[in-house]
Amino acid sequence: MTDNQLGEFLRARRAAVRPDEVGMPSHGVRRVAGLRREEVAVLAGVNADYYTRLEQGRERHPSAQVVDALSRALLLDTDARTHLHHLSGTTPSQRTVAATDRVAPALRVLLDGYPSTPAFVINPTLDILAANILAEALYSPFALMDNLARMAFLDPAGRPFHTRWDRTAETLVGHLRQASGVDPGSPRLRVLVDELITRSPDFDRLWNTHTVRGKTRENKHFHHPDVGGLTLTYHAFDVRDAPGQQLIIYHAEPGSPSAESLSLLGSAHVTANHA
Repeated sequence: MTDNQLGEFLRARRAAVRPDEVGMPSHGVRRVAGLRREEVAVLAGVNADYYTRLEQGRERHPSAQVVDALSRALLLDTDARTHLHHLSGTTPSQRTVAATDRVAPALRVLLDGYPSTPAFVINPTLDILAANILAEALYSPFALMDNLARMAFLDPAGRPFHTRWDRTAETLVGHLRQASGVDPGSPRLRVLVDELITRSPDFDRLWNTHTVRGKTRENKHFHHPDVGGLTLTYHAFDVRDAPGQQLIIYHAEPGSPSAESLSLLGSAHVTANHA
C-alpha cells in the first residue's frame, strides 16, 4: 500500500471510464486508457492543474463539493463515492469509535441459534472472528478458517470451493479497498494487503483496479467436496455495539437441493466431531 491512495484511486477510476460514456468526443489515437486528466477536470468543473495535483498527491484535501463533482464525472456508484469521500477526509472518521475484534457472548449465543444455516462474524479486514457449527462445516475444506481473502487467494482449496472464483476474488478485493478508505492507517489491513500482494499475482492485479464494494446481499456459489454444489444467499448486518463487525448469514432456498445438502453437511460435521 502506498501513501497516495487518493491519487491512485482517481487514476484507476479515470482509466475505467470511456469518453463516449460521458459524452466526450474522441478523435485520433488516444495515449491513455479512459479519460484524460483535462477531461475529468472539465466534467467536474475544476481547474486542470488542481486535478493533476490531486492525482499526484500534492493536494490531498479536496472539499466535499469537489469530491461529489469528481464522483459524478467518474461515474462512481454509491460504494465508490463513499470510498472517495473517506480517502479525501470529507466524511466523519469511524476511527473515533474504538473498534474491537472481541465478539460479545450474546452474539456468540445468537450464532448458535442458527442451527440450519451458516453464520459468522467478520471485521473490516475480513478476519473471521466467530462462527457457528454449520459455518465451520461449510469452510472445512480450508486449512484455516481465518480470513476470507487469505482463504480465497492463498489456500489451494479456494478456487475449487468458489465455483465463480473470479467474481468472488473481485468482491473480496473490493471489500478490502473499502476498508482502506475507512481506516487507511490500519496495521492489520496493511499487513494483510502486503502479504496478499506478495503471494498472489491475482490479488496484486485486482488491488490496482481500485474497485470498491460493500457487503450487501447476493447469491454465493460453492462446491463442497462432501456434498457437491451449493447456492446460498447471504445477508450482512452491522453489529451496532461493535464498530466494524458484521454478522454474515447464509441461507438456502427452502426445499431446494442446496438446503438438503446443507442439512447433510451439518449432520456429517456434527457426527465427525463427536466420533
